[in-house]
Amino acid sequence: MNKQSKDFLRLVIDHDESTPRIEGLYLVTDEGERLVERVRSALSGGVAVLQYRCKKNSPEEKVALGRELRALCVDAGIPFIVNDDPHLALELDADGVHLGQEDTSPFAARQILGPKKIVGVSTHTVREARQAEADGADYIGFGAMYPTGSKTVTHLPGPAALREVKGSVGIPVVAIGGIKRDNALSVMDGGADAVAVISSVLGDPNPAVAAAELALLFNRRLPPPRGTVLTVAGSDSGGGAGIQADLKTVTLLGAYGASAITALTAQNTRGVTGICPVPPSFVEEQITAVLSDIPVDVVKTGMLHSADIAATVAEVLERFGKRILVIDPVMLAKGGARLVDRPAVTAIREHLFPLTYLLTPNIPEAEQLTGVTIHDEAGMEEAARALHAQGVRNVLLKGGHLTEGAAVDLLFDGTGFMRFPTRRIMTKNTHGTGCTLASAIAAFLARGEPLPAAVGRAKEFITTAIRLAHPLGRGHGPVNHYLAAQEQLEHEKKLEEQP
Repeated sequence: MNKQSKDFLRLVIDHDESTPRIEGLYLVTDEGERLVERVRSALSGGVAVLQYRCKKNSPEEKVALGRELRALCVDAGIPFIVNDDPHLALELDADGVHLGQEDTSPFAARQILGPKKIVGVSTHTVREARQAEADGADYIGFGAMYPTGSKTVTHLPGPAALREVKGSVGIPVVAIGGIKRDNALSVMDGGADAVAVISSVLGDPNPAVAAAELALLFNRRLPPPRGTVLTVAGSDSGGGAGIQADLKTVTLLGAYGASAITALTAQNTRGVTGICPVPPSFVEEQITAVLSDIPVDVVKTGMLHSADIAATVAEVLERFGKRILVIDPVMLAKGGARLVDRPAVTAIREHLFPLTYLLTPNIPEAEQLTGVTIHDEAGMEEAARALHAQGVRNVLLKGGHLTEGAAVDLLFDGTGFMRFPTRRIMTKNTHGTGCTLASAIAAFLARGEPLPAAVGRAKEFITTAIRLAHPLGRGHGPVNHYLAAQEQLEHEKKLEEQP
């Protein structure tokens, strides 16, 4: 490389502060139908970078489609990168270009695009990564992490090589290849600044939710408190359930809690003696006040009390584009008092189920919502399938009301079941268990845990909280949120100290 080229590279690498940084969820387009519609949905879920890859269309079609996608990126305020072709990137006024090993050099791409554009390079080894940086790349793609159906993989360095690459270069690293929600953590913990995905988002029936659950994983890198949970529920004057239990749980588990109260209850460990519903318009005002100011990652709902409140909550959450909703369909208090009227159950099913990321019913609630009589795990599976068919994305059906064997919760995602068994604890101090479990799941999701891990950790938390509960009051005492959280934090600290 001559002196003029080296001087040019030194100049262009020094981007100003307005140059977009490559980090977060990096979406690469596919060649499928309705691409603009699916990308629009995905961007609303938290995509941070879009790479436009188009190999089949005519030049005119490539430009027309690229302009539509670029407009979406401009509206979303994210970088728009063109795959392989600096000339197409120039015509589309893209933010940059991503080059393969067989494409033109970063230096040649800059001569076409100008010094302010981003240039990325695909790499597969430490040597290639170092060379890309030396050649002036602003970031590298590295992979494949896992086998993938989008292209033939001839080299699979995997997550094990990622940490070495990250330690060898000083530019952002985008991990790519077969990355999904449940395997992304090893990639992120290996140091990837961004994770690139295609089918795990664009191949999902709901790209917005698929993108949201992947984007949420990056919260694990935030300083405490990690992530924010908004709980929309009733107030428990006894402090064991409802808003009070939710905020205790979220705070003790290391996330930030905000709230909107749907009803005031007069209750203690022996039962509910009075309910004063909040006007739906004021419920909306509370939620709007929070969502218009605070970046909320997860919304958890509990007692919604009336059909009008349920419909109002659904409308405002949809208006703000909230994708990760944990719905605890609270119907009965521990003492047997009905906390929602029957029209509210219909409204929850009609308005909230289509928005629900995770539904957490116990067996009596599942029976009311589906009409399925549950006597065993087979009945739980039937009810979970019925709830999923009503529009819920994931169902966690809690098995604590069964009397035989271990207490097993079943997580159903529409394709398969995961079992979360635990031994039964003989105690009457179980007030607020449903609220606490749902809030713990919400907190772990907000902190950047994928759903199965969030459910597993929340299950451990509530089991510990029940085991350590101290008698308080003369009825069903509350669980021990504080000591359960202490055990969780000690366990996390030990894991972090492991080499």
